[in-house]
Amino acid sequence: MMEQEVFDQRDMTILIVDDEPRIRDFVRMNLELEHYRVLEANNGIEALDELRENLPDLVVLDVMMPEMDGFETLKAIREVSTVPVVMLTVRQNEQDRIRGLDLGADDYIAKPFSPRELLSRIRALLRRSLMAPPSRKTEIVVDPDLTIDFARREVIVRGRKVVLRPTEYRLLYHLVSNAGRLLTHETLLSKVWGREYRDESHYLRLYITYLRQKLEKDPAHPQYILTERGVGYRFKALDEGHK
Repeated sequence: MMEQEVFDQRDMTILIVDDEPRIRDFVRMNLELEHYRVLEANNGIEALDELRENLPDLVVLDVMMPEMDGFETLKAIREVSTVPVVMLTVRQNEQDRIRGLDLGADDYIAKPFSPRELLSRIRALLRRSLMAPPSRKTEIVVDPDLTIDFARREVIVRGRKVVLRPTEYRLLYHLVSNAGRLLTHETLLSKVWGREYRDESHYLRLYITYLRQKLEKDPAHPQYILTERGVGYRFKALDEGHK
């Protein structure tokens, strides 16, 4: 069953951070046509001030800005907030995209972009941010090294609590909830990121890597999150005694 929209766009505030007035005007105009409330910042310092004072629901952040660039701004944002962030850039190489996602960006759109694409990504991110967090009634003891308590949002790896980002947590939830079953790339992308992301396989590969780095003893030879090459991923089957 398809997820329904769970938010009223008129109640959503979006902060645009870009040193180019024409880009800010272009994005603001299209957002206001969709009835979003829009804030603007010319640089990273202004963006942090707006974030503290107005608590936007989402940030559209340019990478190429003088003095404090988008990566530095994103790092500062992530020290104080989990607000969804879409990064805008003229750079299109994989290294920059990965750097942004590593620092905590939720999405990445290259200039020039269409208003339809930007609005689609924003709607998907807002849906995800407002969805009720997944929960399970009991903790799951995968093995002596890994315990997951979805009700408390806790993951214990070899006796230590591991902090997961919201996207990592959603991905792990869907994998473990279907332990032993193959989940295709398209299924995971739709469930974790939204239907608009079914073809964005690089997001899935990157976040699988993040999870393996946090959960696996040897991420290069995973025991929990297994790859079905060219098809998808499966979490190891759980013994009845460990559920």
